Amino acid sequence: MVDSPSPATVAVHAGRPPHEADEPLNTPITMASTFVGGGEREYGRWGNPTWQAFEAALGALEGGRTLAFSSGLAAVSVVLDLVGQGAKVIAPAHSYNGTIAQLADLEARGRIITELVDITDTAAFVAACDDAALVWLESPTNPALEVGDIETIAAAAHEAGAYVVVDNTFATPLLQKPLELGADIVVHSATKYLAGHSDVLMGALVTDDDALYGVLKGRRDLLGAVPGTLEAFLALRGMRTLHLRVERAQANATELAARLGAHPAVSDVRYPGFGGIVSIVLAGGALAADLLTHSTDLWVYTTSLGGVESTFERRRRWKSEPATIPDALVRLSVGIEDVEDLWSDLQQALDRLP
Repeated sequence: MVDSPSPATVAVHAGRPPHEADEPLNTPITMASTFVGGGEREYGRWGNPTWQAFEAALGALEGGRTLAFSSGLAAVSVVLDLVGQGAKVIAPAHSYNGTIAQLADLEARGRIITELVDITDTAAFVAACDDAALVWLESPTNPALEVGDIETIAAAAHEAGAYVVVDNTFATPLLQKPLELGADIVVHSATKYLAGHSDVLMGALVTDDDALYGVLKGRRDLLGAVPGTLEAFLALRGMRTLHLRVERAQANATELAARLGAHPAVSDVRYPGFGGIVSIVLAGGALAADLLTHSTDLWVYTTSLGGVESTFERRRRWKSEPATIPDALVRLSVGIEDVEDLWSDLQQALDRLP
């Protein structure tokens, strides 16, 4: 028996049925809304073997217990639902705009107080923790790709009595383990890198606190934000190759970031040095950014990220994107294609910009 398998091995083997004669190698899709009474499951909203296999695999990768949700934002909403009336939540100014939108909605209804802080200013973030109930972290941020000092901020938040939540969608548990850095809860949009094939809508929460796990599961059971069994099956199948996809996407992103930085049409390249997301700012402004995203063959103009295919978009095309994000910023989700093909496609589009 392997005592401490690597994350790559865990991704392949965790969440499988027992290795017994005639047992399936993969957890089957269990299409059931009702189970025979007398056990812990009984009703389909409380548990399903297919999404419990996904939960076991992600939990093994992150180092905690996982709860699967119908989407990333469903998972976000369950966490924010735990914040007390009138309590304060701290979050990065450039968090995912869906998270920002939920925070803004809760604040507009008088439910919470939100303070958005530059995550790269560790001292400011630490100071803001003093009277917070929840500290929400995202590192790297979406789409500015800013990196925060999770460990220092988490320590300050806990000293102030606040819970710490880290959105680990961009980094994945292969590149960053927030629970080991002090997070209480890890959030994933499983739609992105975990599932990895642009065919699943799903989310997840992970915690290593059993009491907190019970509270979060209670809220999921009550609100009914559970995933479908087909989605869970596909997400788990996607995780089997997570290490290979992340490795290739990261290698491609590293090479493309260097080449993009040398192109005269690009005024700024934002890449944290890991992961498969690169953001660039076009020297020609928003028009150049829009032209770029409509002038390629391989790169697909679309939102979302983390699939095997390379995609990009001008983020400020969304009205909900913070005004502090440059108007000409294009977020690239680098896929696993041949890097020379990806560069050739990007280069011809950049060369033709006015």
